[in-house]
Amino acid sequence: MPAARVERAPAKVNLTLQVLGRRPDGYHEIESLVVFAAVGDALALTPGNTLGLSVRGPTARAAGADTDNLVLKAARALAERVEGLRVGRFVLSKRLPVAAGVGGGSSDAAAALRLLARHNQIANDDPRLLEAARAIGADVPVCLDPQPRLMRGIGEILSLPWRLPPLPALLINPRMSVPTKDVFAKLAAAPRKRRTSSVGEGWAGGTRDELVALLARHGNDLEAPAIALHPTIAQALAALRALPGCRLARMSGSGATCFALFDTQHATASAARALRQAQPGWWIRPTVLGIPAKHARR
Repeated sequence: MPAARVERAPAKVNLTLQVLGRRPDGYHEIESLVVFAAVGDALALTPGNTLGLSVRGPTARAAGADTDNLVLKAARALAERVEGLRVGRFVLSKRLPVAAGVGGGSSDAAAALRLLARHNQIANDDPRLLEAARAIGADVPVCLDPQPRLMRGIGEILSLPWRLPPLPALLINPRMSVPTKDVFAKLAAAPRKRRTSSVGEGWAGGTRDELVALLARHGNDLEAPAIALHPTIAQALAALRALPGCRLARMSGSGATCFALFDTQHATASAARALRQAQPGWWIRPTVLGIPAKHARR
């Protein structure tokens, strides 16, 4: 049997998320500072003549039917753009919570595109890869080359990679899936003041303290509507903010995953142990945010 190729699909975390408005086609314009974590799913590809997928792992059941998985959609989208694309069988080890604001499905799809590109000797900057990523979903392009970036538009406008200091962090999810469309609908129903300041205007590189101070000035516009729909998110944030050493706690994406930033990995690990004792049913992972792209592959 041909040797399997393996890619990690790291969790995507929105350090900030500003909703700038709604376009005539119904999509929302956003600005978000996106980073990736040292935890995530894993995707393997064994070359073969037939495209297939099997999903396993602790959150596999929540991921739904294999036929609807974004991994297969990614492969088909690339096959539409690359004649004679060589495929194979994927095995997805699903570890991230589903519909949880950490881009698990999008990161899986991006990992599939990277695997197929390597299998077919397609260059990383081949425009067909980005075209396929855009066809799958708004979060897939930023996951294609997982580095810290500012994401604008509906996700298709990406900055050059940002140089950020590593951010020890704790990711938690109270075992709750939150449909993104419901959160955006709640946001649209509530009166809100349009903000024009950009997180990109305040960063030219610096220390972790300077970055945390910048993040504190730019929040997540989806946090309040998500909490209105699911008050447990407020409980999760309060639990994070009560942990010793927590510098900043915030919801990622449209929720329900939240993160807390700490000064050291030791402090993060201690916080994880304390929170697991208090909330044994929650998904809790100490990690580091802002990992370089080379760490997204194994």
